[in-house]
Amino acid sequence: MPKRTRRTKSPGSAAAKTRLRSTAGRWIVAAAVLGSGAVFLESTVVNVALPSLARDLGLGMDGVQWVVNGYLLTLSALMLLGGALGDVYPRARVFALGAIAFGIASLAAGVMPTLPLLVAARVAQGAAGALLVPNSLALLEESFEGDERGAAIGRWAAWSAVSTAAGPFAGGWIVDAFSWRWVFAAVAPFAFGAAWMALRLAPTPRSAARRPIDFAGAALVTVALGTLVAVLVAAPRLGIGDARILAGGAVGVAALAGFVVHEGRTANPLLPLRLFRSRQFSAVNVTTLFVYAALGAVFLLLVLVLQNALGYTAMRSGMALLPLNAVMLVVSPFAGRRAGKIGPRIPMTAGALVGAVGLLLLSRLSADADYVRDVLPGLLVFALGLSTLVAPLTAAVLGAVPDEFGGVASAVNNSVARVAGLLATAALPAILGAAASESLAGAPLLDGFRRVLMAAAGLCVAGAVTTVLFVSSGAKVEVVAHPSSAHGCTQSRAKVA
Repeated sequence: MPKRTRRTKSPGSAAAKTRLRSTAGRWIVAAAVLGSGAVFLESTVVNVALPSLARDLGLGMDGVQWVVNGYLLTLSALMLLGGALGDVYPRARVFALGAIAFGIASLAAGVMPTLPLLVAARVAQGAAGALLVPNSLALLEESFEGDERGAAIGRWAAWSAVSTAAGPFAGGWIVDAFSWRWVFAAVAPFAFGAAWMALRLAPTPRSAARRPIDFAGAALVTVALGTLVAVLVAAPRLGIGDARILAGGAVGVAALAGFVVHEGRTANPLLPLRLFRSRQFSAVNVTTLFVYAALGAVFLLLVLVLQNALGYTAMRSGMALLPLNAVMLVVSPFAGRRAGKIGPRIPMTAGALVGAVGLLLLSRLSADADYVRDVLPGLLVFALGLSTLVAPLTAAVLGAVPDEFGGVASAVNNSVARVAGLLATAALPAILGAAASESLAGAPLLDGFRRVLMAAAGLCVAGAVTTVLFVSSGAKVEVVAHPSSAHGCTQSRAKVA
């Protein structure tokens, strides 16, 4: 494990003397809470609205995939770029731009009449979110110092946890009372409010020597992810030997290879490849890929199964997920503190295996399943495993690299988590089967869901094996604020030297 070094301040941090209890301090915390909350709330409430959306627009699994993946594609591909822009330009202004764009894109998504237009709005949402996510916590980290920084992040974590817990319930109520379209529109006021607050802040001074931004790297990784996801979505329908599938796959692989080569040669890469010389950093990100792929697939399909196969209303399906968030709130802080004493390997391994058991319990669902008897036990066990895993995983990422790279390490891990969900969602039809992918209802959906749960449990086991083999048991890690599975690492690019 690389030797930990003293943290270096980002450009402009020397001016970070805002008092938490001052008016400016309260604006900064409120802006960060509303901005990141809008992005992550969108991730949770949209899942509850997907069954209604699919029925209204006549979508099968491939259409639902693009509604989800259009957002995740640009969010994951451009997150590192969003952090880099905040490092170079006044962060509050970059944050406000992202918040305004996110609000506009959310309103647009709510009124789009066709799938292609809706996906275009979702792509714009993800790109705007990529400006918001890395810069929301960076505002806190560069604006406060010492104990006040920890207190500010604690407030952010607490409010983020509240929004995450309430998201599925609120989304379900909105869908039942109004329409799925209002789920998108309801997020916009939070984004606009965050932008208004951020614009009231004085711009943080930046270094006169601005480093170049790796726009070429951002373009290459976006093309790579976009074409590879398109291939995964279209392959079950067109066939693996179709010329369009082969051409798309070739373009995606070439763009990905070009990204790796470019990042190794450019002086200011989005993704410093030298971070992967740390075996622990690489292993933890592989575990992240496995576990978050399972998480993304299960969360997307569980709501569809509850509504389209078990007959739940949107509001009831949202309420069904509340125990998972409650367990995260209670267990995650304890798991983080425990990992700080014994290292991340044991809690990460145990969490992944317990999560796999929970998924296997959920695979018993049938058309006449009772929530308390058949749904809740598996959900609670899965939540317990996830809560035991996530905080140590986050801390292990930050503990695997020198402190001056903590920001970019967390950004990489956050991006890996989003890419995992992106790839898992794209691969779902191949596991679900043609009947379930077309109808998204009834017995075919339940049968396909069982196969997905088996595959997801296998991914959790793979994450546990990776952890046992490659993550150091004695690694010293710091407790980090981690309010839910929707939130990635809490350290930002603001700490990158």
